[in-house]
Amino acid sequence: MYIEAIDLGKSYDGAVVIEHTSFRADEGESFAFSSPSGSGKSTLLSMLGLLLDPTSGSVVVDGQEAGALSDDARSDLRLRTFGFVFQHTQLIGSLRAWENVATPARFAAKLDFDPEERAKQLLCELGLEDRQNHYPFQLSIGQKRRVALARALIMKPQILIADEPTNDLDSSNAASVTEALFGHAQRGGILLYATHDQQLLERATRVMRLNGKAFEF
Repeated sequence: MYIEAIDLGKSYDGAVVIEHTSFRADEGESFAFSSPSGSGKSTLLSMLGLLLDPTSGSVVVDGQEAGALSDDARSDLRLRTFGFVFQHTQLIGSLRAWENVATPARFAAKLDFDPEERAKQLLCELGLEDRQNHYPFQLSIGQKRRVALARALIMKPQILIADEPTNDLDSSNAASVTEALFGHAQRGGILLYATHDQQLLERATRVMRLNGKAFEF
């Protein structure tokens, strides 16, 4: 498994956000993207995760060029291959913690696991065994971020994408999230993340920083 960005770029109404960004990440690697706030990290992650179409260039996932796939095929590839940890968690307020975690599995046609059982197992592994039936409003920001991380892992993704995963967390919660993220890479997955956290940057296999409008090593 690998993911490759080839001369990737994104513009809005003629305004360039990102351009000429290229790299390849293989199994077991972790790539960090660092730049000032509002300069394109989230846009880059959205393109890499097939949530946003690039204006130029392409994303290749294990030999498949995402832009050449039909909408249905791209959606299926995204569901099977990627897990997402969004910057603002995006938990569903009307669902309990384990139900939020299990949500992506509801869109899969075939599963080799029980969604509720795996959701609760992941929450236990992240230290939330006593919060499984809590709603988001009953959780701290650190607990919400761990629920969001469990949700990202529910489908056993090969590529994990995280946007500022330790932002606003205390040292204890940040350490818990960090170990879970890098555990994914240590098990042979690919970890792509945006961060300002120096400790997270130091853990990366490679760090790409913004140079003009391009992310470069």
